[in-house]
Amino acid sequence: MHGASAISHEDGYVQVRTIGLSRLFLKLESLNLSGSVKLKAALSMIDSAERAGLINRQTVLIESSSGSLGVAIAMIAAERGYRFTCVVDPNVSDLNLKMMKAFGAQIVQVTRPDESGGFLGSRIRYIQDAQLSNPHLLWLNQYANPENPAAHYKTTAPAIAARFERLDYLFVGAGTTGTLMGCLKYFNLHRPEVKVVAVDSVGSVTFGHPPGSRFLPGLGTSRRPDIFDPTGLHAHEMVAEIAAIQMCRVLARSEGLLVGGSTGTVVAAVLAWRERIAADAVIVAISPDLGDRYLDTIYNDDWVTEKFGDAWLAADAAFEFPAPAYHPTPVIAEPTRRIP
Repeated sequence: MHGASAISHEDGYVQVRTIGLSRLFLKLESLNLSGSVKLKAALSMIDSAERAGLINRQTVLIESSSGSLGVAIAMIAAERGYRFTCVVDPNVSDLNLKMMKAFGAQIVQVTRPDESGGFLGSRIRYIQDAQLSNPHLLWLNQYANPENPAAHYKTTAPAIAARFERLDYLFVGAGTTGTLMGCLKYFNLHRPEVKVVAVDSVGSVTFGHPPGSRFLPGLGTSRRPDIFDPTGLHAHEMVAEIAAIQMCRVLARSEGLLVGGSTGTVVAAVLAWRERIAADAVIVAISPDLGDRYLDTIYNDDWVTEKFGDAWLAADAAFEFPAPAYHPTPVIAEPTRRIP
């Protein structure tokens, strides 16, 4: 037994000991009002559009989302009296759909995969076609909008820097890469000693790996985001979705933490790096949301078996993890830089 997790309700960090690193902290972005880190990007993009005079009484906001950003935009739209259409795909969770509908959002679900086997291209094409026939649609476009990373440069990264006088590693998931890009820019400028490690899902194309089927919303993409720039990253780590699911379940059973798939992916990446990180290193991993929205998927044995087969059951029961699909790949200009 390693003892209970040490969560601070004051600053929203929880210390995780399960994977054998004594100074690993999760930054719980689920404490945002919408339940995820996406509230920051949603506020930043909508506030910017308001300042630019792009929103009027006829405007209908539209966005492509795997769920969490859609919930955040729907919440803000309801509070400000805006209409909002969210374009989703079959991987969206039922709870996210119900929340968006409760806030009054209109939902459009695309069902045809794009050329890479994902749905992002299909969602974006729907929006682009819809704009041609409806001039009142305003696409916030989280994949290209500079306000997405700017939100995290102004809020998420400074909060982490202020909380940790010493910080050796920051692990950040890569979906739209807004959180990653904002944090990377901040730490490169203000705390360059911090090694920022990007985490992505196997099957995602962001880092140049081949496309593949993915079932977990949040991380990964079938189209490289326009805002993405790997300059300054220490490395990136690719994590198989089944490893992320197993990590979610281990965190629930051993830490009392019910986290979403993005969090499981990021912590699984930290595990893959465990032998290459100094024992006294201080590590922060950003946890985008909780797992209550994924009880019917990640935490449902039947769903996992349907998507991944039944071979995962024995490994899950034994708290074992499959080997990472890729070795951590340096993506910086200093190829001799190594983890101590």
